[in-house]
Amino acid sequence: MLQGWIQIGLTLLIFIATTPLLGKYIARVFMGERTLLDPVINPIERSIYALSAIRPQEEMTGWQYIKAVLYSNLVMGILVFFILIFQGWLPFNPTNLGTPSWDLALHTTISFLTNTDQQHYSGETTFSYTSQTFALSFLMFTSAATGLAVGIAFIRGLTGRPLGNFYADLIRSITRILLPLSIVGGLLLIVAGVPETLAGPVTATTVEGANQIIARGPVAHFEIIKQLGENGGGFFGINSAHPYENPNNFTNLLETWAMISIPSALIYTYGVFANNRKQAWLVFWMVFIIFVLLVGVAAVGEFQGNPLVNSLLDKQQPNLEGKEVRFGWAQTALWAIMTTATMCGAVNGMHDSLMPPGGFATLFNMFLQIIWGGQGTGTAYLFIYLILAVFLTGLMVGRTPEFLGRKIEKREIVLASVVLLVHPFAILIPWAIVFGFPDTLSGISNPGFHGVSQVVYEYTSAAANNGSGFEGLNDNTLWWNFSASVSMLAGRYISIIALLLLADSMSRKQPVPITTGTLRTDTRIFTSVTSGVILILGALTFFPVLVLGPIAEAFLISKGG
Repeated sequence: MLQGWIQIGLTLLIFIATTPLLGKYIARVFMGERTLLDPVINPIERSIYALSAIRPQEEMTGWQYIKAVLYSNLVMGILVFFILIFQGWLPFNPTNLGTPSWDLALHTTISFLTNTDQQHYSGETTFSYTSQTFALSFLMFTSAATGLAVGIAFIRGLTGRPLGNFYADLIRSITRILLPLSIVGGLLLIVAGVPETLAGPVTATTVEGANQIIARGPVAHFEIIKQLGENGGGFFGINSAHPYENPNNFTNLLETWAMISIPSALIYTYGVFANNRKQAWLVFWMVFIIFVLLVGVAAVGEFQGNPLVNSLLDKQQPNLEGKEVRFGWAQTALWAIMTTATMCGAVNGMHDSLMPPGGFATLFNMFLQIIWGGQGTGTAYLFIYLILAVFLTGLMVGRTPEFLGRKIEKREIVLASVVLLVHPFAILIPWAIVFGFPDTLSGISNPGFHGVSQVVYEYTSAAANNGSGFEGLNDNTLWWNFSASVSMLAGRYISIIALLLLADSMSRKQPVPITTGTLRTDTRIFTSVTSGVILILGALTFFPVLVLGPIAEAFLISKGG
């Protein structure tokens, strides 16, 4: 059992060590400084700019950046939707898969377009190699790059710089960050046993003499961008619990690191942009402490196991339901918290089988969205809380609220409030509708408190652009495909619009001189206040939902119910 805790500790140490290295590299990329990849990437980027008539040095205003995000995403979404609809007539379809229903194709398109990758289907039996590679993998790169570009634009605006050019940021995100890391990671996965082939399924004879059809395909490249881009959508139905997506402990470690590498590094990137690495490290450790506490909550719950099962066995037994033996309770618990903290959504075990503490921690991650957060946008959400903490602290001590030498005024607080309020609206309204018509809409497979968690998890995952789920929900219906799509669109694009408008507003403000009356934001006291604001706002908004779900379920199990 000690081995499990050691595995968790070593994984955390590895990502801490790589955070400043990757964070500094990302900052150099978007600040236009020289990097090692310049001799290879510069000619490629110049060709792309020439063919597409993009002028990378042309700065965009907030609304121009927003329009570029929305127009480009709309075009990509239409393209992918038609690929999915016409997959039966396209090549690389060795199992002759037909056309999915229009509502499933729409949900899948929106899901991958918004970097959510929520799946109401089983990949190997629904979509062809063409759909998985040229549609879904394509969106895995572009949706992650969109989030990264928005995060960088937000950091620029926050630090008084122009927002930049979306198309240039999108291209740099792919050519200089996502693609190089994916090539290296994909090759490592292939060496470690993950398949990458266009050959069809293979038929094998089992030890009992029966025939078994084994699905395979171009998995390795799909898997690495799934993790690195915070996408989470699996090539196979059971995601990274499948031995072809995640065959051993080495691939599990690599994929875990890939999940958290960019979100954690972006905090350090902010420190480079702001020329204040001290504040970046304070924010990093604040998030890290909350993250470790939630890992501990989930890991202890899985380690202690189910008290009902333990009473039958007359001994303590870790909860291994829904887990792969090759990963065990520790790596499954760490992955569950990592994938919901980073908004990746990939799974190496079934979240529906987590003990109530694990269900609580995973939901809490997605309610807050800032414990590492999504690709780029999660870092922006984190600094939204810092802005609110500055405003509230300024009110309490009688100082003018300022952040990085720029005044926080009504417009900034309104936009920050929009970012935070769209999330509960996108979750709680459809959740209430489902329980208003439970017999016709819910699709719940578990009665009682766990059924409440199933439904709220689905909408929370959609609104947070996470994509994981409490499986067992009958979610491939017109209602679930449509309602979850609305939550995904609201959670993604309303937030992006508000973030970019806020960044644009901050970039236009004249800096004010620092005086003895200025509230410093790079201190331990202010960082502690920020953590309190984060936890209080999260608890006040979603605590009733948690009480009706995992907390009530925990009490029920402890009493032998």
